[in-house]
Amino acid sequence: MDGNILPPNKEDKVEKAPLSTDVDEPIAIDESGREKQDVTNQPSVKKARFGWLHFKSNHWDHWTKRRKLLSSGAAAIVLAAIVVGALLAFGHKSHIPNAETAKSNPAKTVASPLTGVQVNPLLAKRPVTAIMIENSDEARPQSGLQDAGVVYEAIAEAGITRFMALFQESTPQYVGPVRSLRPYYIDFAAPFNASIVHVGGSPDAISEVQNGAYRNLDQFYNGSYFTRVNSRDAPHNVYTSFNQLDQLNESKGYITSQFTTWARKADHKLATPTAKTIDLAISSDDFHVHYDYDPTTNSYARSEGGAPHMDLVSASDAAGVQLKPKVVIAIVVPQSLGALDASGAYYTEYADTGSGTAYIFQDGGVQQGMWTKASTTDQFKFTTSTGIVIKLNAGQTWISLVGTTGQVAYAP
Repeated sequence: MDGNILPPNKEDKVEKAPLSTDVDEPIAIDESGREKQDVTNQPSVKKARFGWLHFKSNHWDHWTKRRKLLSSGAAAIVLAAIVVGALLAFGHKSHIPNAETAKSNPAKTVASPLTGVQVNPLLAKRPVTAIMIENSDEARPQSGLQDAGVVYEAIAEAGITRFMALFQESTPQYVGPVRSLRPYYIDFAAPFNASIVHVGGSPDAISEVQNGAYRNLDQFYNGSYFTRVNSRDAPHNVYTSFNQLDQLNESKGYITSQFTTWARKADHKLATPTAKTIDLAISSDDFHVHYDYDPTTNSYARSEGGAPHMDLVSASDAAGVQLKPKVVIAIVVPQSLGALDASGAYYTEYADTGSGTAYIFQDGGVQQGMWTKASTTDQFKFTTSTGIVIKLNAGQTWISLVGTTGQVAYAP
């Protein structure tokens, strides 16, 4: 990863809500160090020329030298301890299982709790990590979205959408740009018992995520696990990797996640697709979402702002890969304007508990049903109008929030 590593804080600090979330967020950097202490030479003891004075002087020199040797030895031990500690801190590899450990432990596969895809049982036990990904023009193309198991898409403010990408079995090593948090994204992450990765947030979001009920991984207080890349201007340049995030999760004790999974089913492509194209007019044209159904992969090629939505796998990737979720869901959620941001734009607020209309696109077709969510920590449920649970295909699920049913269109 190119760029500069953000050094860690010296110690945990009391987190405070940033004044603004859409400027170059400050990073707490530890610039302190231990002062070197000057060593003052002891005055030499002159040897006596006669008798007991000579004996005493010799022994005094002997014990003085021995004391110096002991002091030097103790200093060496302390120095060695410091070096070993530093190596352990910065060279430590997380014990959270990843693709490499899974390869060395082959076993019968199980369904991923997050995606339903068959994976090594070790990967199914990984913690879920939810990462805030920016979607302004300056943030495109993003990185890491193609590997997410679930992606939520909603408006942050001023019509600009933002993603919360959730990962479990997949561990991309170039993810970003990471951006700030809003309260409703906490509602999306909480049912998955997910670690919430973000760079600051709105005052309401910061107040909520710091209340002790959530796994809060704010870059403001965990700077060494993030990188400022040189290829993007701030504040669109904060990136991370799962080598870093696995270590951060483990340092906090977040080594697995317990949550309610969605009901899954096998793919069952329609012989004659009834929804080959999908259009979601979430806000302005720049954030208009379009999908084209691909029967070969039984997935949906995603575009936004009139262009294919690409995802870069690394800092050196010039082409990228078009995003293709297996399941696309549009949920109609009441929206309103919230507090005024320091940038002059109003935060968006969503009434995302309760129920509403849902459109579930998969297998080339669409089911219009209902979404329900009883509380912040309750999982979204998708059912038919008669209350039957709608099972989802295994793979990436992309959920977009729209304000009205009129913002959803599809055609065969």
